[in-house]
Amino acid sequence: MSGKRWSGRFSKATHKSVEQFTSSVDVDRELWREDIDASIAHARMLGDQGIIPKEAAARIIEGLGEVGAEIEAGRFQWRDDLEDVHGNIEGRLAQLIGAETAGRLHTGRSRNDQVATDLRLWLKRRLPGVRESIARLQRSLMVRAEEQVDTVLPGYTHLQRAQPVTLAHHLLAYFEMLQRDQVRFASCLESVDELPLGSGALAGAPYPLDRRAVADELGFARVSANSLDAVSDRDFVIDVQAASATCMMHLSRLAEEIVLWTTSEFGFALLDDAYATGSSLMPQKKNPDVAELVRGRSGRVYGNLTAILTTMKGLPLSYNRDLQEDKAGLFDSLHTLTSCLEAMTGMIETITFDAARTEAAASDPTLLATDFADYLVQRGAPFEEAHGIVGRLVRLAEDSERSLTELSLDELRGVSSLFDEDVLCISAESSVESRSLPGGTGADSVRTQLERARQLLGEA
Repeated sequence: MSGKRWSGRFSKATHKSVEQFTSSVDVDRELWREDIDASIAHARMLGDQGIIPKEAAARIIEGLGEVGAEIEAGRFQWRDDLEDVHGNIEGRLAQLIGAETAGRLHTGRSRNDQVATDLRLWLKRRLPGVRESIARLQRSLMVRAEEQVDTVLPGYTHLQRAQPVTLAHHLLAYFEMLQRDQVRFASCLESVDELPLGSGALAGAPYPLDRRAVADELGFARVSANSLDAVSDRDFVIDVQAASATCMMHLSRLAEEIVLWTTSEFGFALLDDAYATGSSLMPQKKNPDVAELVRGRSGRVYGNLTAILTTMKGLPLSYNRDLQEDKAGLFDSLHTLTSCLEAMTGMIETITFDAARTEAAASDPTLLATDFADYLVQRGAPFEEAHGIVGRLVRLAEDSERSLTELSLDELRGVSSLFDEDVLCISAESSVESRSLPGGTGADSVRTQLERARQLLGEA
């Protein structure tokens, strides 16, 4: 710690450049409220256990309340020379109540278990908000899907037209991705719900600390089982970073669809003016910059995950100062993710879909090739044989510069006698409706998916 704060071992003060190099206050001041709350719980427990005088504990608690009020009001003077949020708060506490009384606060705890506690508590309080942001985007997707149950568009593989699907089905695919993100962040909440305080620097504490009482006051479900692990564990940070990266990947995929769909080449959707930007040179442009930035910012979150994994991979037990690097990327990832979730929610809520354009694209007869093969299978042909028959029909149509549905019944029968007049009824609409198994794109299946979505969002 800082030479000015912990100086008994050293014969000279920390060099100014080292103070600047090791200072983290510009990052970890984000934890000020959690640091004060955890310190209050610790002080109360110390007094209740008779480890420090009750009068001292009460004065510490009162003083910490004053420090918190100063920070909240913007009157607090942050100092880099006090190294971090903890040193700043304790330094001000000493000014308010005297160094001797303030010094009792650190009884039975180390910076190592203190910072781990603060970070876990910060995440316990922030992760529910992330889940709420995910739910808002899910809700916007569900609402828009309810409007588009009958809107047909091409489904794609390899970015090539493949089979007709409904727009509702397509939008609900992203709902499901986000539901998996909900599960991941719920798991993250469970993993952070553990109190490290009482682990000391690495070996525990020689005082009769009531760890359960502190856990109860701060709302932790359990106390850590091993002090060496507790002060050096950052798996919970990795879990949050990984969940954030996966969620950003899902947002980036949706952003990419928006970018494609709003091009002149696709024309499936039109962005609201409030969620588009213009060009500095070309007056006609309406650019999907918000979607592009969501897509681009996924890289930042991926980088933060890689950084914490790289930091952790070479650390022996227990605490190492490398762990100071655990916060900047975490804070950035969660801020980036929540801002991208809110931006995507606004875009989905306001985007206009062009049903005429999507349905025109879905009327491309090549999308019905699989339906022709399924028709033959339903009349007894093995699918592999049916696949080959339809492949020959597609080539016949291409060679004559026609579409598959423009072939005459005689031409179809010339390739397979299994074709009958009802084959001429195959269409994009019939293709969609034939796929009403659970999870399919047919209207009945999509309505079931919408009911599931409403239940998951608590709106059923």
